[in-house]
Amino acid sequence: MANTNNILKVENLKINFFTRKGIVYAVDDISFTLKKGETLGLVGESGCGKTTTVLGLMKMVPTPGEITGGRILIDGKDIMPLSENKMREKVRWKKISIVFQGAMNCLTPVYTIGKQMMETIQEHKEMESSQAKKKMINYLNLVGLSEDIIRRYPHELSGGMKQRVVIATALFLEPEIVICDEPTTALDVVVQAQIINLLKGLKKKLGLSVIFITHDLATEAEVADRLLVMYAGKLAEVGTNEQIYGKGGLIHPYTEKLLKATPRLHEKVEELSFIPGTPPDLINPPSGCRFHPRCSKVMERCKKDEPPLIEVEPEHRIACWRNTNE
Repeated sequence: MANTNNILKVENLKINFFTRKGIVYAVDDISFTLKKGETLGLVGESGCGKTTTVLGLMKMVPTPGEITGGRILIDGKDIMPLSENKMREKVRWKKISIVFQGAMNCLTPVYTIGKQMMETIQEHKEMESSQAKKKMINYLNLVGLSEDIIRRYPHELSGGMKQRVVIATALFLEPEIVICDEPTTALDVVVQAQIINLLKGLKKKLGLSVIFITHDLATEAEVADRLLVMYAGKLAEVGTNEQIYGKGGLIHPYTEKLLKATPRLHEKVEELSFIPGTPPDLINPPSGCRFHPRCSKVMERCKKDEPPLIEVEPEHRIACWRNTNE
């Protein structure tokens, strides 16, 4: 029986990049859900497929990338068959929107903030300029910015203010799902905390469902309800905060290494760890478990057979042969 609480369901998503050197299997057959009102954390090393995955959800994978398989269901409706025009008209920024990590890369330096926000509104929704301006001001106020921001240029704003503008722009067409792609990476620590608190407040106030991407597990512990751990285009582990961060529970060796590489403010850590080696070449990924060349707990079977993502307890799935009786 279908879970009606799922606002997003991704089934067997595959995204490949067709390059001169060969096919890059960037996202390789992953499935997951996002519940209404939930924050789903997506973590992993750089290059593991996090951003490619969410660009796939928006059907915005850049050339030479291509979605080669799977289904993406928003509110039970598969968006994969939709044309580009239908995506722009019915889905992007209305059903699902994205906050990119580099606010300056999203804002054109030669136009005012107001002009850029107005273009976004009028591109996706028919609305009188006066009505659109009123809505812009409401959402700028919602993210803690004053009305005069609409007359200013991006270079006149601080990094935190620019990020707030991008967040306001992602919200004012009232999407149900908001993707945050490392929205605090380019900001200093104090501003990072402000933006995270802002996003948490907006989620609660507007009833948003959020996908929050970062490589920082300490940040995810603060914002996420559940975590997806990605490695080399695959899901290594899926679980709640308590299951991933809890002591003594089942955990994937890759997740364990990520946690040991994360500083803890309120816990004594003997020594920060690191993962030896480098992520694999996704044109020619290793056989079996893709993490096995870097895993300290590797077995012979890991080198030959790819482990399935199996449920080890309710809502907790791990792709590791050490957690299966097969």
